[in-house]
Formats: sequence, structure tokens, C-alpha cells
Amino acid sequence: MISIWLIPSIILLVLVTATIKKVPSYEVFVEGSKEGIQIAISLLPFLLGMMVSIAVFQASGAMGAIVKLFEPLMSLFGAPAEILPLAFIRPISGTAALSMTTELIRTFGPDSFIGQLASVMQGSTDTTLYIITVYFGAVGIKRMGDALKVGLMADLVGIIASIVIVIILFS
Repeated sequence: MISIWLIPSIILLVLVTATIKKVPSYEVFVEGSKEGIQIAISLLPFLLGMMVSIAVFQASGAMGAIVKLFEPLMSLFGAPAEILPLAFIRPISGTAALSMTTELIRTFGPDSFIGQLASVMQGSTDTTLYIITVYFGAVGIKRMGDALKVGLMADLVGIIASIVIVIILFS
């Protein structure tokens, strides 16, 4: 019941607060919408570049080569090699990763070890390269400093942790 009323309550709270403070809430909303559309349009070149890069990476066969390279290491830890494409694509694209997760679940089943691992990995990692490309590009940041290193390190920790946790809990 709380989840049904939470968002309408927040909206009502914002509107009541705006009215009390005499803020023209509709005009502010319209201005924010205009800015949102401008930001969305400015993001398109970055999104297009990211999509083309992903397509070239997958079509080139580089993904298959990387999976073959890491397959012995994965089997050493008792993790299936079928999860590697998800682990590599998740930091790049959330949509591509969700598509891979869906396909893994469809192929192996939601209760299978691979299905559970894909689900946990999907929730334990983020789309670091996408976030840096889009958000840093939107605000004009050219030098990302350590953000990329820290983000990819967090993704690696999330991938390793998801493998370890799923092995401990479900095997």
C-alpha cells in the first residue's frame, strides 16, 4: 500500500511546499522540461558514439576472442564461461547487458546457476563507461581523472563478488 501512494504523496508534498513558498510550480516545471529536452538532444552524439562502438566491438569477434582467453581462468574458479560476455558488456551498456541477461535466463532458466549468476551480476554492477561518456559529455568534462579507474574497479569488484556469492549460496 505504501508503494502505491509514495510517488503521489511526494508530488503533492512538492506542490504544497511550492505553494507555501509562492514558487510558480507550473512555470518552473515547464522550464525544467525545456532544459531536459536540450540536455537529451546534446546527449545524442555521445549515445550514438557509444552504440556504434559496442556494435563494432561485438561484430569484430573481439568478444569471442576475449571469452576464449578467460575461459580457463573461469573454469579454475568454478564459474561458467557463458557469463563472460555479460561481465564484459555490463560496464559498457545497460541495454546490451539486460539483453544478454534475458538471453541467458531464457537459455538456461531463471533457477539455473547461470541464470542466478546473471541476475546477481546485473544488479551488482553498473554501466560505468556509459555513465562517464554521457554525463561527463553532457556537462563538458574533458578530463575524467580517476573516475574511470574507480568505476571500472567497482565493476570488477561487483563481478567477482557476484560470482563468489552465487557460488557460495547456490552451488
